[in-house]
Amino acid sequence: MPSDFSRLVPETRAFIYELAENNSRDWFLANKPRYEAELRMPAMALLDTIGADLERAIGAPPTPKLFRPQRDVRFSKDKTPYHLHLHMLWSTPPVSWFLGIGRDYVSVGGGVMGFDKDGLTDWRAAVDGPQGTEIADIIADLQTDGARLDDPDLKRVPAPYDKDHPQSDLLRRKSMTVWFDLSDMDIAQRGLVTATTSTFERLVPLQLALRDIF
Repeated sequence: MPSDFSRLVPETRAFIYELAENNSRDWFLANKPRYEAELRMPAMALLDTIGADLERAIGAPPTPKLFRPQRDVRFSKDKTPYHLHLHMLWSTPPVSWFLGIGRDYVSVGGGVMGFDKDGLTDWRAAVDGPQGTEIADIIADLQTDGARLDDPDLKRVPAPYDKDHPQSDLLRRKSMTVWFDLSDMDIAQRGLVTATTSTFERLVPLQLALRDIF
């Protein structure tokens, strides 16, 4: 296994490009040994390697997860059975750290994927006060540094907050994640491990702010 996991991105992309043309259970089962050798096993090793770095950084062992390739199609019009990406995370509650490899992206992110009922109440109370300004400033700095955010979940600011609230964007969110997209050149020059962990370091201020809320 190369120390920089140099084959994981191109081999993942090659596999999912072929899967996109043959997205069926028969094709996947016929190619499962390849999936295991080229995607799952290197990804599990990567989870361990980066998990050790995270443990040293935060002082607690993260819980790693490799997302399963099978899609949940029960309530979807799209019945193709397999995802066209390789996604993984490291959980350090209440926040998580993410890495996703797709056909045309490698994305690194962090935050809270979704607030539960109590968490949503805590989030809104926090961003309504001084913590809201702190988080907004952290996010603005990250965006200046090239980070992206998904659109807010709600179109309107929820009651009882004023529609012109200075943190209206944060109040309309039911999750808080920030993403950086890694270029192929960056990965080639620094290696996947270093490119990922250095991006995680950029996310530490936001992760600490989020941990203070939940």
